Amino acid sequence: MLMFKIIKYLREVKYSVLAIVLLLIVQAYCELSLPAYTADIIDIGIMQGGIENKEVAVGAADWNIQLNYLLTTGAKMLGMTLAMLLCAILVGLLASRAGALIGKNLRERIFHQVVSFSHTEIDRFSTASLITRSTNDVQQIQMVSVMLLRMVVYAPIMGIGGIIKVAGTRTGMDWIIVIAVGAIMILVIALMKIALPKFKIVQTLIDRLNLVSREILTGIPVIRAFSREEHEMKRFEAASRDLMKTQLFTNRVMTFMMPAMMLIMNSITVLIVWAGAKGVDLGRLQVGDMMAFITYTMQIVMSFLMLTMISIMLPRAGVAADRIEEVLHTRISIQDQEEVKDDFLKEPKGEVTFEGVNFRYPNADEDALSQISFTASPGKVTAIIGSTGCGKSTLLHLIPRFYDVTGGRILIDGIDIRELSQKKLHSLLGFVPQKAVLFSGTIASNIKFGDGAIEEEAMKKAAKIAQATEFIEQKKEQYDSEIAQGGSNVSGGQKQRLSIARAIAIAPKIYLFDDSFSALDYKTDTALRKALNEETKEATVIIVAQRISTILNADQILVLEDGKIVGKGTHQELLNSCEEYLEIAKSQLSEAELKGGLAG
Repeated sequence: MLMFKIIKYLREVKYSVLAIVLLLIVQAYCELSLPAYTADIIDIGIMQGGIENKEVAVGAADWNIQLNYLLTTGAKMLGMTLAMLLCAILVGLLASRAGALIGKNLRERIFHQVVSFSHTEIDRFSTASLITRSTNDVQQIQMVSVMLLRMVVYAPIMGIGGIIKVAGTRTGMDWIIVIAVGAIMILVIALMKIALPKFKIVQTLIDRLNLVSREILTGIPVIRAFSREEHEMKRFEAASRDLMKTQLFTNRVMTFMMPAMMLIMNSITVLIVWAGAKGVDLGRLQVGDMMAFITYTMQIVMSFLMLTMISIMLPRAGVAADRIEEVLHTRISIQDQEEVKDDFLKEPKGEVTFEGVNFRYPNADEDALSQISFTASPGKVTAIIGSTGCGKSTLLHLIPRFYDVTGGRILIDGIDIRELSQKKLHSLLGFVPQKAVLFSGTIASNIKFGDGAIEEEAMKKAAKIAQATEFIEQKKEQYDSEIAQGGSNVSGGQKQRLSIARAIAIAPKIYLFDDSFSALDYKTDTALRKALNEETKEATVIIVAQRISTILNADQILVLEDGKIVGKGTHQELLNSCEEYLEIAKSQLSEAELKGGLAG
């Protein structure tokens, strides 16, 4: 079963496999022919003086005949050896190329699948696990694929050919091969029974180590700030130690294999010599035939040794294949319908309507959002505020279909977003996440990330509205300045402004800001919102905010509490009608600001 899991990947390189099989057949034929020539050289070329007719050989030996026979047979052996060498080189080249192609295709398929995942699937697989599956697991498959092509195809040919050749020698020692094969099989089965369970654990432990490493490396500032270096080192050492112990166990078990195989091979050689010597002494067996029998037996044993080496790698590769297939066969929960209504939105306005929306996270006991109904109109700002964990970001994430609603529906211009293609839906949205995400490249490439065809003027205008121009123009290369992976070479506020500029640059119909102004100072926040209001006069703007100062002038404010809307209206209306909003306002606004709002 493990073998078949890997073999199915070889369908992608079937022509290479066919060529490799043909080359291996030629190589095996040459290798299986050599012992017979060796036997002839000993029995005919040396013992009988080069005369093949044994009846006339006695007394008829001639040096020239003997030398000619030895040279002719030796030339044949040399030619076959060169043919074997050429076949081995070509097989190695083709197998390596085939393995590399399988690895490339697998990585592309995994990446394509993961990119299509919704948040539900991403939550199911950790980031560390997905990285391991697309790198380490694929590498295991690639390595075993090469081994399968080079050994598993070759070993049966050699084993079966060796048995046929041995049967043709008529030495009467066939029982020795049965003993040899039986001993090897018992050894392999015993070792696999001990090691196989541990092989299945190794990949899980690698996932765990990657997860811990990722957490520590990304959280170094926090770890240092709280002096938790020693604790995290212990956590890393524990994960590393668990992996080391498991790997040491499997390696120690496998170290018995080679010495045991050598013991079996040497014992078999001694047994053949002992049994063969009796046959030679009694005149029933030629010395050359005995030497050929030893060689064929070793070829048969080596064939099983090749299969044994594969059997060592197969369990781990089988686990890797299962983990890869788990990703590739994961049903993507959010997909486009067969017939979408993109044509109904040729001239979209961007009106967003929630109608009795309920949402529950997978495996959760209760709804995160319950009976959410409101309309966000073009040219108006809809703000969402509430206590931490009340479902603000969750609500916003339903619009781009990071998750699908579990009840009710979300409409854009009267069309259920599930009836639109995801490409069309996302083309209408300018999304700015709570945690600003930048990609390695330049400032320009990050602002133009939504559409590479964005013109320079539009890019610079977006940067200006996002209040990013000031720090960009201070840089030596300005918009061509490098951005490190994750935006690690710019501050939090600069990352946030570039993230906002990226959304503005594509001029969407609907802006989604998920607490996207939290890292900005009051002055920059005020200037940005003023410039943004001018830019978004005809667009729908939905803002998730923690600070009331960010949403004071919003046309509509939704107050969430435990996943439900407990207040809806303007700032002044909510101060007078919503107790939860008033509590938030009291905690953030001064007495003068609060009285001014209440008076208004």
